[in-house]
Amino acid sequence: MGDYHVHLHPHGPYSGKGPRPGEYPLEHIEAYIEAAHANGAEEIGFTEHFYRCIESKPVLGAFWDADPRKDLRDFTSAYVRSERVLSLERYVQAIVDAKDRGLPVKLGLEVDFFPDTVEAVAEFLEPYPFDFLIASTHWLDAWGIDLEPQKHEFARRGIQQSYEDYFAMETRLAASGLFDVLAHADVVKKRGVVLPSPPLDLYEELAVAAARGGTAVEVSTVGLYQPAQEIYPHPELLQRFHNHDVPITLASDAHFPEFCGRDRSKAIELARSVGYTQRIEFTKRIGTLVPL
Repeated sequence: MGDYHVHLHPHGPYSGKGPRPGEYPLEHIEAYIEAAHANGAEEIGFTEHFYRCIESKPVLGAFWDADPRKDLRDFTSAYVRSERVLSLERYVQAIVDAKDRGLPVKLGLEVDFFPDTVEAVAEFLEPYPFDFLIASTHWLDAWGIDLEPQKHEFARRGIQQSYEDYFAMETRLAASGLFDVLAHADVVKKRGVVLPSPPLDLYEELAVAAARGGTAVEVSTVGLYQPAQEIYPHPELLQRFHNHDVPITLASDAHFPEFCGRDRSKAIELARSVGYTQRIEFTKRIGTLVPL
């Protein structure tokens, strides 16, 4: 069993806990492996955030600039600047070195989806020896849909419109075929802002797009520890992914070693409840189905 969504650095200012941003000592990687094994995960897929790497700046550009809302633009510009403290080169080398030592790790990356730059990003990342790429929708123009300081945008935009806008972007991502796995596919619910009933039509469109794009989806337990208080994706959405034969990975979205592989039994239980009996593993961007 693998945990295919794990980060080596938390968000926000350095707290003094663990290595400094951009540093990847072997013992830190080993701490994740130890926790993963304790939680029943035999392999870790590390997936650092691309936008947090200094190398992303030229290729992503100022993606927030086109947003007409100045408050969102100003916040996101400052937020990304404060977060962009990691090194893609150092990260890749650290995981490659760990693999060379025989440690049970995979080299992945979490890539944010921006339609205007996605082709350039894919081209930029192509030379790196990634085993898999997960992709996510965290921003709609300058709106960080899962960031607490921008939660007010749900009220300004309207919850229904917010969900429609999010799923339209996520569906474009799934259909692109440029990435291997959808990360936290309905992260729009992270802050606990939800519709009166699940948007089944939006779920269906996303599942169809993922199937056509050959994109898997992760079953992630991190939402249990966020205001959403439920696994990603919603059971009704996961059911539709299964209906369209979209494969799954298992994920914790850990940003600290002790959370690696957390609650994976709950993810497996949910996956089995909608009919899954297999999950997908990746090596050099090639997926293989294995028993769940």
